[in-house]
Amino acid sequence: MPRKIAAGNWKMNGTTASLAELFAIAAAHQDPKVDILICPPATLLARITDAGAIALGGQDCHVNTTGAHTGDISAVMLADAGATFCLTGHSERRTDHGEDNATVAAKSLAAHAAGLTAVICIGETLAEREAGETLAVLSAQIAGSVPAEATAQNTVIAYEPVWAIGTGLVPSTDQIAEAHAHIRAELSDKDIPLLYGGSVKASNAAEIFAVPNVDGALVGGASLRAADFSPIITALENA
Repeated sequence: MPRKIAAGNWKMNGTTASLAELFAIAAAHQDPKVDILICPPATLLARITDAGAIALGGQDCHVNTTGAHTGDISAVMLADAGATFCLTGHSERRTDHGEDNATVAAKSLAAHAAGLTAVICIGETLAEREAGETLAVLSAQIAGSVPAEATAQNTVIAYEPVWAIGTGLVPSTDQIAEAHAHIRAELSDKDIPLLYGGSVKASNAAEIFAVPNVDGALVGGASLRAADFSPIITALENA
């Protein structure tokens, strides 16, 4: 069975004061039944000297190890700062920075080479959903973004319908089930964990985690506060 993971993506949020929330999450889950991951801003990674049972991740990495790439961060640097995971292909990177599937695959390989687990994000836009193209889009993103070398040990897939991220909109459980079943079938030779992301919160977590092939969640805004994220972790533990 794939491992269960409760992951939090802080995005461009968080300063030193925010670490109190991370430490509160760690204190509330000292012996968790699931894996817990927080991806804080890179400015905070090296400052977290003891996260307890929480694994740390970067939110993005460059395809190269070193070089003249002002403002970028390599996977090796993230690992050196204490990360063991790295998000790749988040829809905000794909949209805001024009990252295509080939770039996502290259970044995922860079993460693997640095010893990081790549959390590869895929998902359709609202226009693609309404056009009935969801499964075709997911297939294309898997084929182009997931390296052939991906395994259950070095890769996690996060299905995040773009139209549900930060909007408060959540797909029906049938829609989530259809997408996750399709992704599982596409990766049938691999036991890679499949996370759902998109407006996950304490009030809907249990329902989402009851959906087949949902092995956890990639949570945005609700991961910024222990009071919001802790119940999601508990819901996954009880799933």
